[in-house]
Amino acid sequence: MYLQQLSFINFKNYNEAEISLAEGVNAFIGNNGAGKTNLLDAVHYLSLCKSYFNPIDSQQIKQGADFFMINGVFEKNGNKEVVACGLKRNQKKQFKRNKKDYQRLADHIGFLPLVMISPYDISIIIEGSEERRKFIDNVISQTDARYLDEVIVYNKVLANRNSLLKQIADTGRYDLELLSIFDEQLAASGTRIFEKRRAFMEAFTPIFNRHYQFISDGAEQVELAYESPLLNEGFGALLKRNTERDRIMERTTLGVHRDDLQFNIHGMSMKKFGSQGQQKSFLIALKLAQYTFLDQQKGFKPLLLLDDIFDKLDDSRVTKLMQMVSNNDFGQVLITDTSMERVQGIFNKINVNVKIFKVTEGNINA
Repeated sequence: MYLQQLSFINFKNYNEAEISLAEGVNAFIGNNGAGKTNLLDAVHYLSLCKSYFNPIDSQQIKQGADFFMINGVFEKNGNKEVVACGLKRNQKKQFKRNKKDYQRLADHIGFLPLVMISPYDISIIIEGSEERRKFIDNVISQTDARYLDEVIVYNKVLANRNSLLKQIADTGRYDLELLSIFDEQLAASGTRIFEKRRAFMEAFTPIFNRHYQFISDGAEQVELAYESPLLNEGFGALLKRNTERDRIMERTTLGVHRDDLQFNIHGMSMKKFGSQGQQKSFLIALKLAQYTFLDQQKGFKPLLLLDDIFDKLDDSRVTKLMQMVSNNDFGQVLITDTSMERVQGIFNKINVNVKIFKVTEGNINA
């Protein structure tokens, strides 16, 4: 699978743009603020129905305009697929595949699998557990259409249970029957989510370890571990044991909504003890493992988007990374960088062809 043509109107800092891409490596070179990252975000929209960076769709519309449109022509399994996304101010986002509207955006997730690596990914390491759960959910939802629906169901039941706990605290009336119903629903949905996450991590962790060892040339020992209270106790028993605590806290204190990933280097926290280069290598290995996992599950190669990733990586790791993503294990790659000389030097060194685009203040030229 690869993106043949991309066009957009009034998207972020672009009035209008249209480009044809190479099936292999494509590099977008320009100064900071020129619009390189916005271009990658347009591709992300076509794959996952949303911006990678900003959840508010209306803020993607160019200032002074009333709408944006993005259109992509993809080659997938020998077929031409035209995907379009549009939004008018104060209206519902529209998404079409081959001119046919989707009834649910969730039905598109996974059709055009994509992995994006960006400096913003550092939040996966340094921020709270929500960022790491988002990472897990993003990968699984691109391979399992029912998983996203299950997460939605779980979050609705969780909100209802939390609302009841607050109501009990406010009124003093303890509706044990209704709480038991919510417990049963939450435990059933949460257990299904846990089992899918556990199975995913069992398959994913060895892939991650292999990628990190390649990037670091085996110089460091890292660990990726899944943390969930359900590893040690059934969800129903967990809820019963914590009922009194939940009543006091007025919320559900334990469950898969609190799951986390532990990142270590040499047995210590990557967040506290990893250098910037090591943290970046860890993130890149996570994302490349995501790519390999999607490839294995889908049976074809996803798109790989690399946004400004050369900074804070030494020359050895950059070369190893580009060797990896340019070989037959990877498909189409889109890269952004500020230095034409750096990009040309890297790909000349490893003898790989790259199509270069110059980006200047919302204009793109091959």
